[in-house]
Amino acid sequence: QVQLVESGGGSVQAGGSLRLSCVASVMMYPGRGVCIAWFRQAPGMEREGVASIGNGGYSTTYADSVKGRFTISQDNAKNTSFLQMNSLKPEDSAMYYCAAAWPRCPSVDLYERSYNYWGQGTRVTVSS
Repeated sequence: QVQLVESGGGSVQAGGSLRLSCVASVMMYPGRGVCIAWFRQAPGMEREGVASIGNGGYSTTYADSVKGRFTISQDNAKNTSFLQMNSLKPEDSAMYYCAAAWPRCPSVDLYERSYNYWGQGTRVTVSS
């Protein structure tokens, strides 16, 4: 069983930055078979993958909509994943969820079906 706790959401003006954190109850070192991903869901919209990280932090994947603006990283010693979000836009407003694939992560991808544990979410609101 994996527990995930997100934090860092809030309200910011367009062009601003936020950093989301996700503390996991599993170790993230290479070879531990865990991948972490961030998904988001805006009201009335389907949930979409934003970024994922695996292989101890050496592999990452990003959605086209956030490339160059968002950076996913992790601190293996703290079992924590981060999503640094810069140049935020109103369309980035959503509930952001941290998800984990464990005990196996064959692909560092952004498909919901690849992740079997989910956090409760943290809300991000970007005003114009």
